[in-house]
Amino acid sequence: MAATSQLTRSFTSVSLSPTALSHFPNSPSCLSFVSNKLYSHKISSRRVLTIRKHGALKIHAMTASFGSRLEETVKKTITDNPVVVYSKTWCSYSSEVKSLFNRLGVQPLVVELDQMGAQGPQLQKVLERLTGQHTVPNVFIGGKHIGGCSETVKLHRKGELEALLEEAKSA
Repeated sequence: MAATSQLTRSFTSVSLSPTALSHFPNSPSCLSFVSNKLYSHKISSRRVLTIRKHGALKIHAMTASFGSRLEETVKKTITDNPVVVYSKTWCSYSSEVKSLFNRLGVQPLVVELDQMGAQGPQLQKVLERLTGQHTVPNVFIGGKHIGGCSETVKLHRKGELEALLEEAKSA
């Protein structure tokens, strides 16, 4: 459900803290109003819409967006599976990581982003938001982000990958 608040035009600058907004369900943690224009800070994946009507602003705190549902799906996937590789079928780096895991006798959950239609690029944006990495492969072991091909191979060369895999397997 959306919470609604009426604000008058007589302000020049207002900043509402999380405490001030705590009585609004689904509210973001900070909104700033400057010169009768609403600037909303996107918090998590919640969105704030404004409607100007008769000299007042209505603020509607919206429910979670499609992106946040995808984010929750990614988090659940990496938590529920010991090894997850977000990949693209044509990517040589993704193939190298999948081959490495195969040689080690590990069968990761492989999510081929290029085989998912329109949801693939959206999922890759969610992964970038969560990890800061916009490339594939995007490797998770034991619910932790490892990195891409270079980081995974480096861990293997240092002898640390197998220990991470064992730990994730036993958890």
